[in-house]
Amino acid sequence: MNKVLIIAEAGVNHNGSVEIAKRMIDTALEAGVDIIKFQTGLPKNVISRFAPKAEYQIENTGKSDDTQLEMANDFAMRYEDFAELKRYCEEVGIEFLSTPFDLESTDYLHEIGVKLWKIPSGEVTNLPYLRNIASFHEPVIMSTGMCTLEEVRDAVRILEENGAGDISLLHCTTDYPAAYEDVNLKAMLTLEKEFGVAVGYSDHTRGIEVPIAAVAMGATIIEKHFTLDRNMEGPDHKASLEPDELKAMVCAIRNVENSLGDGIKNPKESEIANITVARKSIVAKCPIKKGEIYTEENLTTKRPGNGISAMLWDDVLGKSAIRDFCEDELIEI
Repeated sequence: MNKVLIIAEAGVNHNGSVEIAKRMIDTALEAGVDIIKFQTGLPKNVISRFAPKAEYQIENTGKSDDTQLEMANDFAMRYEDFAELKRYCEEVGIEFLSTPFDLESTDYLHEIGVKLWKIPSGEVTNLPYLRNIASFHEPVIMSTGMCTLEEVRDAVRILEENGAGDISLLHCTTDYPAAYEDVNLKAMLTLEKEFGVAVGYSDHTRGIEVPIAAVAMGATIIEKHFTLDRNMEGPDHKASLEPDELKAMVCAIRNVENSLGDGIKNPKESEIANITVARKSIVAKCPIKKGEIYTEENLTTKRPGNGISAMLWDDVLGKSAIRDFCEDELIEI
């Protein structure tokens, strides 16, 4: 199989600091991920001043007296910061990606040379946004949290009709953290069957078990939030992996993808030497004299497997011994 694409979602866990963001880039690189992803958008263009915070945002920030816009302003970065982060990614050798959250930020990312587009779950039903991204004719990865199959179908149709490049779909549960019983990982396979595209999983659960399971089920893309410290202030830190956990997830995913193989059922070269050791041959259960008839009373099966195969048991019974055999000796016919 092709290598699983692992996206480390920095999101807004930089808390508005370019220096923290660069430390996150270093952390993602050390963990061995393929892409680090941020989120781009001026809060005033994305969120109205009347929009309330989500319950998880209230719980994770410990604040209920501010609006979603006020919260977002606390963690926002300037457009030029993303250009700096992109340059830094190029210097250290990791791919930069950022999700745009409005038309202006989409156009800005296009101007600075972003060639891969990540559509978040909340924009799946945003028609002008989808058309704008499709107009670049470049590959698209779209998360599908909160979506019905029909909503995903509509979004895919709009992207295709407006010239989008290759489309990949990520199953997702939009809650932070998401409960295991709400993950419904088999829905990823439904997306694959329905749309015939590459599928993956964007994970918001605690821990690393579910993305690893997704890879075992055929995910070609994994996206996972991470942070430098889960105790930092902000809405997404508590549902994010810390550096050692991110590294452990990457290692586990690479081990799983290496374990999947090609599906052909044949012994591997490493197994062949063990065939003789592990399999059994037909041997004398007790001393047998020349001319004596082989029966179930004087034969048995034991290791090693370099004699007559135990699968030929019925063919051997009833034949005459061609010489004397001692107990445990491989018999001959």
